[in-house]
Amino acid sequence: MRVIIDGVARDERTASVSVFDWAVIRGFGVFELVRSYRGDLFRLDRHLDRLEHSAAALAIEVPDRAAIAGDMGRVAATRGDGQVRVILTGGGRDLSVTAPPRTIVMWEPLPLAPDRIRVMPVVAPWHPATDSGGYAGVKWTSYAPNMAATDRARRAGFDDAMLVTPDAVVLEGPTFSFAWVRGGRVETPSLDLGILPSITRDVLFECCGRLGLPVEQGRYPLDRVISADEVVALSTNKQVSPVAQVGENLIPGGPMAGRLAAAFTTIVQSETAGSRPGPIP
Repeated sequence: MRVIIDGVARDERTASVSVFDWAVIRGFGVFELVRSYRGDLFRLDRHLDRLEHSAAALAIEVPDRAAIAGDMGRVAATRGDGQVRVILTGGGRDLSVTAPPRTIVMWEPLPLAPDRIRVMPVVAPWHPATDSGGYAGVKWTSYAPNMAATDRARRAGFDDAMLVTPDAVVLEGPTFSFAWVRGGRVETPSLDLGILPSITRDVLFECCGRLGLPVEQGRYPLDRVISADEVVALSTNKQVSPVAQVGENLIPGGPMAGRLAAAFTTIVQSETAGSRPGPIP
């Protein structure tokens, strides 16, 4: 079992929703992505909290939370290591053609990623940091500008993008967060910039607490990141991954990324099937 729609398991080859659903024709929907470790979903409640926040911003009705969690658990238990995506579509809202909103749950394999990523700064005028529209922190399916930034960076020979404001304030990646180390202190963009409240970012703060590392959040120029001792990317699938290059600038690297990654793994192991013998992928 890999795909469940509205609580019913579907053949992954034929699973579908209406072409009139606004999620299809207008990107009107919200989603979450949760890491599965040997079938256990990491910080599922926190992800569902964020899903409900996103849905409320778009006035999308959220189905029974326990039912969503149950479906996510079913596909995770069947497939094991990977990631589980849940999508709430907006349904068809045009007066002439209607389509019911759908709840889609599906398991995906982890995408391949380099051990040390190289990112290209990309100005992101569409980012919530540049406006006051009230959609900061909403994880909606309208990711086209972000994906275009990733595609642009890859065409230029990088692995992904680093989104920045027009005045070069660092924001986040298209699908992940950033943090960096300077003189034994961890710094990261603050949520008031409109960046997504990343669950992995929250876990990083817990790791810093365990390691006795001070953390500072704020508005930081790109030059400050470029001159950092170490830079890391944070996400459900990346976990804590070192960044090797920002634009044409090489990041020297050091031991802290490894220590943070190890602390992250310890937390995962304490909360999931990772506590059983065997390495976490």
